[in-house]
Amino acid sequence: MAIFKVFYQEDRSEVIIRENTKVLYVEAETEEQVRKSLADRPYNIEFVQKLEGAHLEYEEKSPAFKVETI
Repeated sequence: MAIFKVFYQEDRSEVIIRENTKVLYVEAETEEQVRKSLADRPYNIEFVQKLEGAHLEYEEKSPAFKVETI
């Protein structure tokens, strides 16, 4: 399993504006699995990034770091 950081807007019809971007952390096997699991939510997914090594360690220190398992 890997941890993915998902950047998204809360509404599919919303134009992507950086200031409105939210972040979600998801544990999954692949990026495709992440996207499929979030398909039923009204999110406009901007970007999905796999977190590894030092980047993952940095993100884990954030108070917003809460991982959803799919």
